[in-house]
Amino acid sequence: MTARTSPLRRLGWTLTDGLTLVGRELGRLRQEPGQIVAALVFPVIMVVLFGYVFGSAIQVPNGDDYREYLMPGLFAMVTFSAWLGVMTRMATDASRGVMDRFRSMPMARLAVPFGQTGADLLTGLLMLAIMVGAGLLVGWQPHRGVITTAQAFLLMIVLRYALSWVGVYLGLAVKNDQIADALVPLGLPFTMLSNAFVPTAGMPGWLRFLADWNPVSALTAASRGLFGNPGVPSGNVDWPLAHPVTATLLWSVALLVIFVPLSLRAYLRSGR
Repeated sequence: MTARTSPLRRLGWTLTDGLTLVGRELGRLRQEPGQIVAALVFPVIMVVLFGYVFGSAIQVPNGDDYREYLMPGLFAMVTFSAWLGVMTRMATDASRGVMDRFRSMPMARLAVPFGQTGADLLTGLLMLAIMVGAGLLVGWQPHRGVITTAQAFLLMIVLRYALSWVGVYLGLAVKNDQIADALVPLGLPFTMLSNAFVPTAGMPGWLRFLADWNPVSALTAASRGLFGNPGVPSGNVDWPLAHPVTATLLWSVALLVIFVPLSLRAYLRSGR
């Protein structure tokens, strides 16, 4: 086996081509400034809308500040949006023949999904940073030090990357940008049916079960605990909220184990 066809050589080739496609996705953002503006404005709108409009009517247990309670939920909401953006971009490229052009080029085939997920991770970090800034402006802050704060954001990054592979698979499955756009609103119920904005204790039993086992709830609860913000679950709660950090990591691993092979197989088969 020659050096060029060795597994190590092919891995390096895939990573190099993947980084090239990350640059391509970032370059596309520069050509479409509307997406950049939306990414900048969306976090601020969410903070103002939920923090001041809805927050004035929502009571947090123990009378804590609602914006302190809210911000980890908004961080989780931004994290969960990963699969929506990746799904739309993959479906758009597939419907416009971009995928076919990639396959005709001397590049590693697996670089395309890796490039998409890598680019989403960078744009997600930008959105997260903007939301952190907006949160600090309205009075939110972490209380447990730099290390635990970094651990909370690392959890968000890991789960976001795992969710981006869900988007890759769905985008390759629908292969149509209009269908992908129609599926985007379905992401809202997943974020709303959680503990991100209101406590789940007042929900009906069956609805509370769904909310407590939602990965958004696990990430939100883990972030609140690591930040030292109000709303940390206590007492008789379901397992994901009793062990939110572990639950978030397990959700991330499960999504990667399931959707990375599915995405790679779907991408390779789509060229046949």
